[in-house]
Amino acid sequence: MEVVSIFQPITEELLNIALSIINSNPQYNILENGNPTRILNDIKNEFLNQNTESYLILLDNQYVGIIDFLSNNPNDNCPWIGLLMIHGKFHSQGYGKLVYTLFEERLKQQGYTKVRIGVMEENKAAKRFWIAMGFRFYAKKHWENKVIECYEKCF
Repeated sequence: MEVVSIFQPITEELLNIALSIINSNPQYNILENGNPTRILNDIKNEFLNQNTESYLILLDNQYVGIIDFLSNNPNDNCPWIGLLMIHGKFHSQGYGKLVYTLFEERLKQQGYTKVRIGVMEENKAAKRFWIAMGFRFYAKKHWENKVIECYEKCF
């Protein structure tokens, strides 16, 4: 059976869906900002801006996650995934791998030859995931009082 996937741009009308996905991951929220939940205004600023492309991920008619993408980071002139988050109820079911693989294919079709991602040093599960997806560590940086490990994948 073929999986039907849609990367649906996040709009004002879809922010509550994005918020439910974000808040289904309290451990990540605690790492990121010290609180297990976020409020609508937080994610509005994060996902409705002119700098990134933010998508809800719709697989077989259910919203399973979010991906946020910066096509050209002015600091290094590289494309970056700012966030890939799967709804908590879909963890450990292969959705993260499927979604990333589909998104990588999109990037290749658009002519990208690599992508970067930053992972909070404490987020060990995310580091394991990105390494398993073929990303390679290249640097540690500091961002908003956090140590961020930077990874890159060339296609």
